[in-house]
Amino acid sequence: MKLNIFKDPKAAIDSIAAYFIEEAKKSISEKGRFDVSLSGGSSPKKLYELLAQNYSGAIDWTKVYLFFGDERYVAHDHPDSNYLMATTALAPLNLSDEQIFKVDTSLDPESAALEYERCLKRHFGQDVAFDLVLLGLGDDAHTASLFPGTSVLFNDENLIKEVYLEDKQVYRITMTAPLINKAKNIAFLTFGEGKADAIKHVLEGEKDITKYPAQLIKPMNGEVQWFVDEAAVSKLSK
Repeated sequence: MKLNIFKDPKAAIDSIAAYFIEEAKKSISEKGRFDVSLSGGSSPKKLYELLAQNYSGAIDWTKVYLFFGDERYVAHDHPDSNYLMATTALAPLNLSDEQIFKVDTSLDPESAALEYERCLKRHFGQDVAFDLVLLGLGDDAHTASLFPGTSVLFNDENLIKEVYLEDKQVYRITMTAPLINKAKNIAFLTFGEGKADAIKHVLEGEKDITKYPAQLIKPMNGEVQWFVDEAAVSKLSK
């Protein structure tokens, strides 16, 4: 685990953008494509906008394939859709529909999860492993849609699973921890004082995945890096 600490959020976003491009170049050189799982939320939106605006000529974007670590169970044109957010932010890159793998939220939640898992296997074959998984961290220490107290935290049978959030009374479709942990690279982007307690619990707290789901993220053979600002790690003891 590598902790990259920056003075402010902009510096963290600049750094993770450069890291994204570096890993893309490696993957495209080695295997001819770059398979990435995107994160939702406001922080990644700024990253995607930066990539589209400043790095459009840095790599061959026709060889980049984008997936979603989780998706809200809403239509693709709904304001809460991770797909809508990402495709809007990345629009200047003119990626084709064949490069962006969206969750089919027109299906019922269980079928949407099963179909997305089948979609992954059609793209990767039976051994599904991403070159890079981008993750965020919630104030409650959730990541992707692996929320505290949900049964999906203990699911090691599925790559993708639907999860019902009782407090919000909504469904989400999420990658499971075993799938995320097969990635070659995992990168958390999180910043702000509001994340300090969550980061403290995940990195230094007692082991309790039910309360702090992001503790589940431990790559099998890859590397996990954190891109954070000083405020987000202000409560770490070291």
